[in-house]
Amino acid sequence: MRWYIARLGNIGKIGVGLLVLALILLFAAVAPQRQALQQLITKVEKMQRVQTDVAGPRKLDDSQALQAFYDFFPRSDSSPYWVSELDKIAKQRGVELSSSDYRLVTEQNAKLARYEIQLPLQGSYPQIRGFIADALRAIPALALVDVAFKREAIQAGRLDVRLGMHLYLNVD
Repeated sequence: MRWYIARLGNIGKIGVGLLVLALILLFAAVAPQRQALQQLITKVEKMQRVQTDVAGPRKLDDSQALQAFYDFFPRSDSSPYWVSELDKIAKQRGVELSSSDYRLVTEQNAKLARYEIQLPLQGSYPQIRGFIADALRAIPALALVDVAFKREAIQAGRLDVRLGMHLYLNVD
């Protein structure tokens, strides 16, 4: 055994030491955590089974389902808040917002109003793309209608973009 240890040299001894340390770490830290993870997975599966058994899918009749659909949309008097959210998202993304056009379109006997928004923006492509993604994520009742890109030169890093968006609002 001494002869094998002597043949290893310093680097070999360090390697064997690290191997022993790794085995100790495996049995002391990793294995117990695997057991804890398996227990947590079992607990989650059990809770999910209990939750679906107790709650079950809720049955709605047609009028309740339609009302739940309309209740999803924000109230029509909240449009200034959503416009300020768009402005806040633009500032977070570093996008320049120019003068925007807003128009509320309501149809007779309709429960939803459409707030048409035209946003002229300036920024890089990743900034514009991030703005669109963040806006659609933050405002679920917002729909992207059209996008028009314009670049003065191929080398230019900034784009002039015109976004057309519709914000759907509950009139009731």
